[in-house]
Amino acid sequence: MAKIKCVISYDGTNFSGLQIQSRERTVQGELEEALAKIHKGAYVKVYPSGRTDKGVHAKAQAIHFESDYNLLPADWKRALNAMLPSDIHVNEAEEVPASFHARFDVLEKEYRYYILNEPEPDVFKRNYVYQYPYTLDIAKMQETCKYFEGTHDFTTFSSAKASVKGSKVRTLVEVSCQREGSQIEFVMRGHGFLYNMARIIVGTLLEVGRGNLEPAEIPRLFDQKDRQLAGDTVPPQGLYLRNVRYEE
Repeated sequence: MAKIKCVISYDGTNFSGLQIQSRERTVQGELEEALAKIHKGAYVKVYPSGRTDKGVHAKAQAIHFESDYNLLPADWKRALNAMLPSDIHVNEAEEVPASFHARFDVLEKEYRYYILNEPEPDVFKRNYVYQYPYTLDIAKMQETCKYFEGTHDFTTFSSAKASVKGSKVRTLVEVSCQREGSQIEFVMRGHGFLYNMARIIVGTLLEVGRGNLEPAEIPRLFDQKDRQLAGDTVPPQGLYLRNVRYEE
């Protein structure tokens, strides 16, 4: 039995998220359907590095599956791409040790979020950026980013609907934002993320940028462990899973 790891990209616009759902179109559903065709109708389960929500995109999501077929990695890539719809693409495939697990072996994930800071929307970008018309103080937002780096209890900055049990402590190794023209790019790299955590951090940084929150208030928000104190959960279409890193 071979274990195959794939790195995939997908446009999340027309998916109800990654995780399989009955009667909904999902990334996992399309992958498992493609694998079933390759395996003459036999079910092959796909294990992702983690979920992404409805409308969220991925540049480099990682998955694994097991197969008793003896194909070369390049042939797996070719076969899957031949069966998959045009909004999912397998970038690379490789055979990995039997002990590998796409979710449990993750060392670090990187998310990026994109804002179009213009007064008028761009209809051609509406599914790929969050159009935000308000004036923003980028210097203050950059100052605030540093408060999110390190190890913290992120209860305040995760969805109250999160199903995760146990600790909400997570470690972020980079939180940054840069402006180029009217586009603002947020980078968040960490060992793990809670439900909606990346989108709530961005929403909170926008509150700072508009002057509704001061950078120095962030430690108090961590201490309060109250979701109501943080910014809004920004929309999904600006969020991209940019990379998933494992040990070499």
